[in-house]
Amino acid sequence: QVQLVESGGGLVQAGGSLRLSCAASGLTFSRSAMHWFRQAPGKERDFVACISSWSGSTSYYAESVKGRFTISRDNAKNTVYLQMNSLRPEDTAVYYCAAGPLGSSVRFMDYWGKGTLVTVSS
Repeated sequence: QVQLVESGGGLVQAGGSLRLSCAASGLTFSRSAMHWFRQAPGKERDFVACISSWSGSTSYYAESVKGRFTISRDNAKNTVYLQMNSLRPEDTAVYYCAAGPLGSSVRFMDYWGKGTLVTVSS
């Protein structure tokens, strides 16, 4: 079965950096567009970034993270990454990895990980 396992979350001070990883199994990773979403306490799950299949030549970002976060993929390792720099307290959330049509909303994702918590202290 398909599994997406996120890692790399933790506690960081404002202005710091973290790199999230999402290891995939059970699907043809290179053919899958990959996404990061996040959900803060009491809020809806929001889009963060996505990357196209194969070479990952196309990527999109939420306005709130543009210029600070970078999504990338390593098909040899079946892993997608989210490099997060200049973190802010408002970035605090559970971050989820998902596979589905590129740029689609939450309800169209085919597979989800269980999430990793990122906490940014001020």
